[in-house]
This record gives sequence, C-alpha cells and structure tokens, in this order.
Amino acid sequence: MTLLHDEAPFEAAAQAADAALATAERALERQQRLAQEGIAPRKDAEQAAADVARARAEAVSARRTLQLSTLRAAITGTVTKVSATLGVGVDPTQPLVEITDPRALDVLLSVTPSDAARVRRSAKVDLTAGQTMNGEALGMGAVVDVAGAVDTATRSVAVRVQAAKTTRSLRIGETVFGLIAVGTRPTAIVIPAEALVPEGDQFKVFVVDANGVAHEREVKVGGRSEAGVEITEGLTAGERIVTVGAYGVQDSAKVVPPEPRDSVRPVAPAKPEKP
Repeated sequence: MTLLHDEAPFEAAAQAADAALATAERALERQQRLAQEGIAPRKDAEQAAADVARARAEAVSARRTLQLSTLRAAITGTVTKVSATLGVGVDPTQPLVEITDPRALDVLLSVTPSDAARVRRSAKVDLTAGQTMNGEALGMGAVVDVAGAVDTATRSVAVRVQAAKTTRSLRIGETVFGLIAVGTRPTAIVIPAEALVPEGDQFKVFVVDANGVAHEREVKVGGRSEAGVEITEGLTAGERIVTVGAYGVQDSAKVVPPEPRDSVRPVAPAKPEKP
C-alpha cells in the first residue's frame, strides 16, 4: 500500500463527520420525545430528522474521501516514480505512481541489430555487474524477448532477460552486462583479439613456423566474445600465432617468445561462440 499524501486531515474530517452525525441523532431522539409529550412542536422533530439525514450524508462522503486518499497497489514493492502533485487534479487515464518489485526485476540488454538477429528466446545469458564484462558475477538468466524495433537514440535493440536466481538482489537502474550464447561449434578456432591485425577491410595474423619465423596470413573473422575472436578461414588447429605485439611484427620476422611464454600460442578448439 502506498500513500499518495498525508491522510491525517482526511481521517480528522471523517471523525468530525461521525461525531456530528452522533450529535444529530441524539438531538433527533430528544425532539421526537418532546414532540410526543406535547412539549415541543412537531416541526422541531422534523427539522431534527432532516439534520440527521444531512449529517449522515456528510459522514458517508467523508469516509469515502478518506478511502480515496489512499492508493493501493496490486503488488508490494518500491516506489520508483510519482507523477501526481499534491493538490492538483489527476487524469484517471494516466499512471500516478510507478512501483517496482525488486524481487522480480528484468534485465534489459542493448545489442546491435546484427547481433539481435542471432539472439533467440530461451538463450542462456551469463550476467555480470560493474563497469566491464569482467565485473561481479550475478549468475545465469534467459532471454524472454527481443525487441522488434531499433531504438532511434542509441541505434540498438533491447533484449529482455529474466534471472530467477542471482547471487544477490539486483538494484534498480544498475549497470548489468550479459554474455549471450547464440550457437555452439565444438571445433571452432578462437584466438585472442590482440592477435588480429586489421588490413583495410580484412584481417591478418602472424603464424609462427617451426623455426620461429612469423608469416602473415589473411584470415576471416566470425563471432566475437570476451574469450576471443572466431576464425572461420585461414587457420588450422595446432598452428602457433603471435598474440602479443602483433601490430609491430613484419612478415618473415624472427619471433622470440618472452617469459612467461605467452606471445606464441597454439591454436586450439574453443568454447561455444558468444557474441
């Protein structure tokens, strides 16, 4: 239950109306008795009856006003927006108060139109909170809806996600990231994003041979995720590539892996693709 404003004045008015009705009813009883005994004229009793009717109507009106002074919500939650102004008339077709149930929050993710085309309902979503995808883990959710229109301001598509169970209660308005699985390819080849070198509209990587010599090779890129970039053409499992300092490498250059040995990495099957 949410109070739109202080109901104390309405409660006081209702109590005053009830008291006035009780007084009028006692006066009516007295006037009727006096009229029956011939002490008072009959018209005084009739006037007292009219006063009781008026007081009863005013008491009913005051009680009704008291009831209308309280807005009752269908759910228990937190008030997130109040559109009504105290003392100002309201439009019955417009919402006065917005209430949110923190236990039943949905997560709205913004994705590009091309990514939205690959997202399907019921797809699993790995949720995190913070400033980046590597923030606080919140648990798993599922896609329940993909908007059919592109937001004109952000040029993105809204994806609604429900998370029945999270590691903690979500906060209204907090930033949440989601990693959506759009497909599974057990034999996909994924490399670190820093291994890619743009060349016009294409990409290349440097493949290191058995003698430690780097050779540039054009590759085609598929899906992307925080885990890396999928390579659909140009590499085979087991080949080694330059993953650190690739921008500064020239074709046929000798590559000496630094310590720890993390600049030359074997290409291996990766985890399921996630955009």
